Amino acid sequence: MSERCIQVTELPLASGKRLGRVTLDAPSSLNALSFNMAVQLEEQLRHWAEQDDIDAVWLEGTGEKAFCAGGDIVALYKAMREGEAGPGKATGEYFTLEYRLDHFIHHYPKPLIAWGAGYVMGGGLGLLAGASHRVVCESTRVAMPEVSIGLYPDVGASWFLNRMPGRCGLFLGVTGAQLTARDAVFVGLADRCIAAERREQVIADLQAMPDRVLGHASVAQVLRQHEQVSLPLMPEPNVQPLFDTLQALTDFDDDKTVLAEIKAYSGDNPWLTKAAKTLAQGSPTSAAITLRQLRRSKRWSLAEALRSELDLSVRCTQLGELQEGIRALLIDKDRQPKWHADPLATDDPAWLDAFFEPAFPAHEHPLRVLKD
Repeated sequence: MSERCIQVTELPLASGKRLGRVTLDAPSSLNALSFNMAVQLEEQLRHWAEQDDIDAVWLEGTGEKAFCAGGDIVALYKAMREGEAGPGKATGEYFTLEYRLDHFIHHYPKPLIAWGAGYVMGGGLGLLAGASHRVVCESTRVAMPEVSIGLYPDVGASWFLNRMPGRCGLFLGVTGAQLTARDAVFVGLADRCIAAERREQVIADLQAMPDRVLGHASVAQVLRQHEQVSLPLMPEPNVQPLFDTLQALTDFDDDKTVLAEIKAYSGDNPWLTKAAKTLAQGSPTSAAITLRQLRRSKRWSLAEALRSELDLSVRCTQLGELQEGIRALLIDKDRQPKWHADPLATDDPAWLDAFFEPAFPAHEHPLRVLKD
């Protein structure tokens, strides 16, 4: 029997119905989304979706540091080392499960409130982004930092990065820059900014709502009231004040120039300086993959994006860049990854093309049943 990675409770509502509360419970890994956690979370969410006496669901992470800091990339590394990378193998099964869960959350039939306090990164953002009511706090730090490990922004990012204002999604995708709560709302990844200390009171107020059904409007009413008194506590935003600068840094016709301009930033804004440094130190292949994927997915549905990401992620586990990035960051921790040569600088389309080779025949694709 697999270890329990989530905590589950059902809280009484004034109507006589219940609120399902599920807590990601792996604090030592900042609630990283492991295979077992994803299995258990999907099973619980599907169970509650069918229960007439469950009106809504509350999703959170245990501890104060993180909602979910990403996928379990250490387990991915072990699978790659053991020859379990590819379609039908451990890495393929992990990404299939993760993306199916993300899609289900986006289409959840009941109000789903995600309390995104602390770190919300990578796979954690996949969980937050699809919830019907997405709450962020003064402690929230949102990012898709895959450029630092030889991956690319996945979990539906091909879809949601393209829907951000201007080219903000492009910039965030290649730099892994962190967002504050106000930033997350501005770019469309969150709905409400509420002080972390108000969590239990928010839940108590939801429980006290007299409505016959705790629906979307009732949930929004409670969250709105708590946001109104919480906004003064939120950190200042970075993205909206720098919007014109981000557009200027990314307004070029070829990917090579876009990346060069971001890396060459020499102004005095510390947030932009850090973003430029992260891109410069990250995998050149990851940055190139990200830009190509964002271009090709510009008009795709979420289901189409997730199917494409599954192919692309499986290829990333097979071609070595991701394994090397995880090794340098989390295994040996030498922070000296030996990245593949920059494919845009060396004019090496074959290397990039290999990542975009379909991993599954269309008629056998594990996510072929996803609907828009």
